[in-house]
Amino acid sequence: MAAPKKGRSASAQSKPGRSLALILIAIVGLTAGMFASGHTTPRLGIDLAGGTSITLKAKSDQGSAINKANMNTAVDIMNRRVNGLGVSEAEVQTQGNDNIIVNIPKGTNSEKARQQVGTTAKLYFRPVLAQEATGSAVTASPSASASGSSSASPSPSASASGTGEKATSSSSPSASATSQGRAVTDALKADSTPSASASTKAGSSASPSASASGGAAVSEGDAALQAKYAALDCSKESVRNTAGDGVKPGDATVACGEIDKVWYKYLLGPAAVDGTEVDKAQAVFDTQGAAGWQVTMTFTKQGGKKFADITGKLAQNQQPQNEFGIVLDGNVVSSPYVSSSITGGQAQISGSFTQTEAQGLANMLSYGALPLSFEEQSVTTVTAALGGDQLHAGLLAGAIGLALVVIYLVAYYRGLALIALASLLVSAALTYVLMALLGPAIGFALNLPAVCGAIVAIGITADSFIVYFERVRDEIREGRTLRPAVERAWPRARRTILVSDFVSFLAAAVLFVVTVGKVQGFAFTLGLTTVLDVVVVFFFTKPLMTLIARRKFFASGHKWSGLDPKSLGAQPPLRRTRRPGGPAAGPVETKEA
Repeated sequence: MAAPKKGRSASAQSKPGRSLALILIAIVGLTAGMFASGHTTPRLGIDLAGGTSITLKAKSDQGSAINKANMNTAVDIMNRRVNGLGVSEAEVQTQGNDNIIVNIPKGTNSEKARQQVGTTAKLYFRPVLAQEATGSAVTASPSASASGSSSASPSPSASASGTGEKATSSSSPSASATSQGRAVTDALKADSTPSASASTKAGSSASPSASASGGAAVSEGDAALQAKYAALDCSKESVRNTAGDGVKPGDATVACGEIDKVWYKYLLGPAAVDGTEVDKAQAVFDTQGAAGWQVTMTFTKQGGKKFADITGKLAQNQQPQNEFGIVLDGNVVSSPYVSSSITGGQAQISGSFTQTEAQGLANMLSYGALPLSFEEQSVTTVTAALGGDQLHAGLLAGAIGLALVVIYLVAYYRGLALIALASLLVSAALTYVLMALLGPAIGFALNLPAVCGAIVAIGITADSFIVYFERVRDEIREGRTLRPAVERAWPRARRTILVSDFVSFLAAAVLFVVTVGKVQGFAFTLGLTTVLDVVVVFFFTKPLMTLIARRKFFASGHKWSGLDPKSLGAQPPLRRTRRPGGPAAGPVETKEA
């Protein structure tokens, strides 16, 4: 019989305490992190904690047809918007042919999410032709907050620059400095030849002239737009909400924006870059310089070319005509200035941003371009009463199921049931702590389907223990003692457990990718608990089995240990025998002791 390989299981048998110490340290560390963060309970979803339900109705006033493709695109963008704010488990789905229902769970950013979801018009980058304060200090209104205008508009420190570039600063623009007598500069004109009789739009061929009323002059042929700009009073909410209605991307327009709680009116040229041409935008903190929070933008190939062209023209002008207005739903959410042409398809907006303002503007840039515009039909508050009743029923069902599992383990495995129960407790502790930490970290919220996923995980985890226990008992049936049985059973049990958990995790991953809303909560919880099952079996159950194999109660095969060779029907080990009164009869079938 071949000798066992040297050191084959020395580490596994002699050092199980290391694995147990490692998982204990992990539990203690995660628990300490949970208390340090102040989030000692998992975040609850809208069905358990309540929240807000918004009904949006699509409008076809932008030339886009209301069809299934456009509605699905809008749902996808809205879903990414609220998730970009850290609001988890926001359910966005269509209802009928032209309605979208948005369910936002109660939370720190739920109100901000509601405002940004309701701001659904297309996003454009337009050159600023003139800008003027139109009211005294006011408090932020929902429409201004929804459009993210708290980010730096033409403030001294707001700037847009390419990678590695730094914009020059300038004095803060006042009403007289920025709008009185401002005109379209030759750098933005397609034709520098003035024509008094030409009826042109702002930003096209025009002869600049000062307005008698003190407003910004655009062209002698566009008196209507000049009059609209002169009469625009952005301090009135009704005016702000309708300032840019019905304007096509290729036309000049007027718009409103808020800077430091003061409303400004803007005269804007035709759209130079479409919001769909922003490939990615994110809020980042400048750790090397003193710029603080910034918003970085990456454009598509075509968008990068357009952005380089417009910034090259704007850089030749003085404020405010070296600014481009980022316009969403008729509001200027930001109007940074440029000092040079920004090439390479990348840019950054820096200013006196807070983290919330930078993230809000980044979300606008990333998810602002919808194929349709929407109007808010209704906003209702969802109570958690029904969900609480369902949760109580679900937890009761889970407790009953767990009790039945415990009874079965104790009745069938007796002493081994202690190992299974200890492993289940470790798995439950890790699951709870991680759910509590993942709430503020990634916005995970515990909803009813997620609770169902955790209950299903009890069976998956118990199944892994049973696979290992049965492998050990099979080895004992073949005549081996407990210590070698534990080590010989592990490789085969390990393969079975890994294959089984991989299938469960794959199913959870596919379900998470192809579904939305609450079903994703079920898939995420199922996937998380499946991964934790592997961790617990490898770092807790197996080392604990190695330790109990050294205890007399289990090693001697006590009838209450669950490893009694007699009750398992074990065969006694066969040995070499000699024929009576004769020489050795030769080898016969033997079994290793």
